[in-house]
Amino acid sequence: MMTDIIIVGAGTAGLSAAIYGVRAGKSVIVFESEVYGGQIVNTPEIENYPGIKNISGFEFATNLYEQATELGAEVKFEKVIGIEEAGAEKTVVTDQGSYPCKSVILATGAKNRPLGIAREVELTGAGVSYCATCDGAFFRNKEVAVNGGGNTALEDALYLSNFCSKVYLIHRRDAFRGEEKQVQALKNKSNVEFVLNATIKELLGEDRLSGVVVVDKLTGEERQIPVEGLFVAIGQIPENTAFAAQVTLDDKGYISAQEDCRTKSNGIFVAGDCRTKTVRQLATAASDGAIAALAACEYLN
Repeated sequence: MMTDIIIVGAGTAGLSAAIYGVRAGKSVIVFESEVYGGQIVNTPEIENYPGIKNISGFEFATNLYEQATELGAEVKFEKVIGIEEAGAEKTVVTDQGSYPCKSVILATGAKNRPLGIAREVELTGAGVSYCATCDGAFFRNKEVAVNGGGNTALEDALYLSNFCSKVYLIHRRDAFRGEEKQVQALKNKSNVEFVLNATIKELLGEDRLSGVVVVDKLTGEERQIPVEGLFVAIGQIPENTAFAAQVTLDDKGYISAQEDCRTKSNGIFVAGDCRTKTVRQLATAASDGAIAALAACEYLN
């Protein structure tokens, strides 16, 4: 059966696009390879989304999912492995089947960027983590470190400081990219120590992480910090290589598109963190979803 709009990714951008698509009277299928909601499900508190003073990431994602599906969007948990084009008709290929459609919105988001140092893979799950809200409870009353300087790193450090005995916030610069409000909140925490102008050189420990070695970028001095947990929050990597034949990727792998969310291929649109953009926030992901869906509807009409 021919579908009007197929959306790849059930994060904030994808589900927002689904809402706008079905409300415009179009048939919509959303494909997701993991869980709905994307990265926001791991955020304990959202306080910067307009109109909602405070909500957990999980509740926000669940509300969005239920809104989309109750309106009529279909969500399938299958991994999309490519797109085939035959004139105006497209076929989205998953690990379980092929689905013909008239238009596609790519809302694949991005995954956590690894440190890329020795033994990182080996110690993942044995002290090294990329999700503080998922694994933080395992480190109650223990000393941990967070590596990063954006909002995710700041949120992770604040969250962990509520039950960990000590939190080291390691950042390669002396200023943060994240919100100043969160930086100030961390400065007021007696159990948080800033380790600035520093990079992680080595992971210590046998079967489990027992510490990290950091290098001061200004002096070259090395320091061992004893921690049982390391939460890596140094950015994201988009997963768009499966669509390289249909869209243009920049040197970092993001899909090239302006604020109109249109790609180089007619009928293929992009929304959210997977596209080239300056600001990647919850509000901009929802905005992208609306813009891409309305652009797809215009294309179909």
